[in-house]
Amino acid sequence: MAVCVFCEVIAGRRPGVFLHRDSEVVAFMDRYPIDDGHSLVVPVEHHERLTDMDPASVGAVFGRVPGLARAILAGTGADAFNVAQNNGWAAKQVVPHVHVHIIPRFSGRSTVWTSRKITDIPGLEKTAARIRACM
Repeated sequence: MAVCVFCEVIAGRRPGVFLHRDSEVVAFMDRYPIDDGHSLVVPVEHHERLTDMDPASVGAVFGRVPGLARAILAGTGADAFNVAQNNGWAAKQVVPHVHVHIIPRFSGRSTVWTSRKITDIPGLEKTAARIRACM
């Protein structure tokens, strides 16, 4: 298996700006966000697709989404959010490690779904601090 970028982030071998970490699930800021506060909820154990996971592990990942989404909304001032989860290259899953996107949305701001930017770690840390303060 090739080196998994998310496994490297979880292990601390690549930089990541974490919002949440426990024995089963981590949440960190997306380095290529669609909008400010775009975050990922990721199982600690490597699974390429949702269908590779047992139901309890899927529940652990999705069970963290509501609380994180509330904090992201409060920390960013967003009006709404999208939740997305892709499985396989044809479904636009770029990193082959299960992950759930929480993407804040802002009224009056037109954001193209596929428009992404590279964000630096200090910028992500600033946004993450606001979100963590709301958790």
